[in-house]
Amino acid sequence: MAYTPHDVIKPEKLAATAAVALEESLVVPAVFQREGVDQFKGAKGDAINVKVEGVLPFRTYGWRNDRSTEIQFDTYSEKTVQVTFGGDIYSAVQLTDEQEAFDLNGWAKLMAKQTEAVGKGLEYQAVDYLLDAPYEITLAGAKSGRDLRGTLIRAREVMNKLRVPAEQRTLLVGSGWETALLSDDKLNLASNVGDAEAVSALKEATIGRRFGFNIVVSNELPADFAVALVGSAFIFATGAPSVPQSVPFGAAASYNGVALRWIRDYDATRMTDRSIVNTYKGFRIVQDTLIGRDAGTRQAFVSEHEHFVRAIKLDLDATEDVLPDPDGPDAKAQELAAITGIAGPADGAGA
Repeated sequence: MAYTPHDVIKPEKLAATAAVALEESLVVPAVFQREGVDQFKGAKGDAINVKVEGVLPFRTYGWRNDRSTEIQFDTYSEKTVQVTFGGDIYSAVQLTDEQEAFDLNGWAKLMAKQTEAVGKGLEYQAVDYLLDAPYEITLAGAKSGRDLRGTLIRAREVMNKLRVPAEQRTLLVGSGWETALLSDDKLNLASNVGDAEAVSALKEATIGRRFGFNIVVSNELPADFAVALVGSAFIFATGAPSVPQSVPFGAAASYNGVALRWIRDYDATRMTDRSIVNTYKGFRIVQDTLIGRDAGTRQAFVSEHEHFVRAIKLDLDATEDVLPDPDGPDAKAQELAAITGIAGPADGAGA
């Protein structure tokens, strides 16, 4: 039915529909752990806090000892990761009376396009955050003597040694990786493409599952870039600003942790409607303290440094892995190598 000025438009319904569309349009942010704030009100520097579970070492007590020494007590604490809202992603459109009367068949189409624009902005910024993360391990896709199948198996091995949870592991890949993986007969991924009807951008971007990884393609990533991760490696937060009291028409909504606001008003001096869709956004990596075991005493200990181990990088064109050097000058890398057994060329473990 054609739109007329007498049609009743419910902003809450359109905003809710737009929130669903926004959530379903995301690929890279959809893989991250999402923290939504339905009605976040704030200015620059405002943040939300996300709890990360703590760790405890095990300890042993001598069997039938003389009880001259006390057992050692540890303190358990959880870490708070602060996610700062560092920007406002928006789409703003002016619509003349003539466009509304003759060109636009209702507001749903315009809202869809504005939501698409906001989703693209979130996608690009999530990719930027992914690329800039402080990866401590990089696996080479062109390492001599190891094919792509071997590289994925090695990625699984490394993630296991890092004690990364096996559930919901994802391999995010650029277009170069996608072509190489689909062309590899040993992986047999090509047969998966198009098997299931896509209901979201994330599902459509998923080309298969191998060695415990859901393999997801992002055309926004560099062609030679890939990252193996669990969602909790990155936190993605959105917050819908409240609707100002001075705005007669607007609503905020959220869906699966993704929030947005739509406001609309009329500029009588220019005879134009103004439509704005926006959301606050924030990203944050999660680093962990690790549990190691002293080679001499065989007692457990908590790492002195925090490590970014919930994600590792893969470089399609690189010929050598980049792994922690147990004998290098970096104490943090030494610690990671000692705790996990993942080490660089110094002991040949990177082969």
